[in-house]
Amino acid sequence: MYHVPVMLNECMEGLNIRPDGVYIDVTFGGGGHSRAILDRLGPDGHLYAFDQDADAAANAFDDPRFTFIPHNFRFMKNFIQLYCGKRVDGILADLGVSSHQFDTPEKGFSTRFDGALDMRMNKNDATSAADMVNTYDEASLTRVLSEYGELKNARVFARDIISERENKQITTTFEFKSAVAAHLPKGTENKTLAQIFQALRIEVNKEIESLEAFLQQCPDVLSGGGRLVVMSYHSLEDRLVKNYMKSGKADGIVEQDFFGNKLTPYTMITHKPIVPDEEETAVNSRARSAKLRVAERRPI
Repeated sequence: MYHVPVMLNECMEGLNIRPDGVYIDVTFGGGGHSRAILDRLGPDGHLYAFDQDADAAANAFDDPRFTFIPHNFRFMKNFIQLYCGKRVDGILADLGVSSHQFDTPEKGFSTRFDGALDMRMNKNDATSAADMVNTYDEASLTRVLSEYGELKNARVFARDIISERENKQITTTFEFKSAVAAHLPKGTENKTLAQIFQALRIEVNKEIESLEAFLQQCPDVLSGGGRLVVMSYHSLEDRLVKNYMKSGKADGIVEQDFFGNKLTPYTMITHKPIVPDEEETAVNSRARSAKLRVAERRPI
């Protein structure tokens, strides 16, 4: 299985799909969510799907109602203008790393397998995780581990990495694990390692920058009444999603006009995030940290 789609029914309900509507899945992956959207579309509906991972392209559907766009979703607006030429009725983003990516050792995403310390979603990107850990200075490594891994002792790990690479270049996931092993807290080694790997992955793929660029574009791509459905897996992403849905800006501050009317592009459909139920998390442990938020584009 390439990837088990998380909260599939909740995502479909959030999109409020019309059979003749036009929709975008900006994180195609194994196509689970996209297939469910297509199943709800009639002959006049259309789905556009984005994914920068070359492996995802192999899952693209042979369907006249479907268009696969092999690019990062930060370029959504330009490509939708090119391929579609009009506003759409719904946008879905599942920000999680797919099971396929975690379970492919040579991608370097997982702490479980030894493989190249790569972590690039798009192999055409210049900088891999190995490039980063072998060239970033202490301050830069500390920033990455602190901001994206939310580690309080980020500087200690940064120093460990630099000390290790002075003896030998760090090129594999297990070499990297060895470099940081000395200061992993007893009892939470796996959790801390996952935070460290998350931090490297976010930096390598510029995930926060890409997410913010995507969220900035959504009001210009959605029709009035169109739905934005976003599923995030850690607090950095969820905070950005919540703030953009609330205010249309990264800081979450809602501006008002002279009469006190809120100047925001959305009406919130979910005031608190939807989370998976116990039945789903029992079957799919990777769903545990998922948070789903839904907003509706105000009339234009």
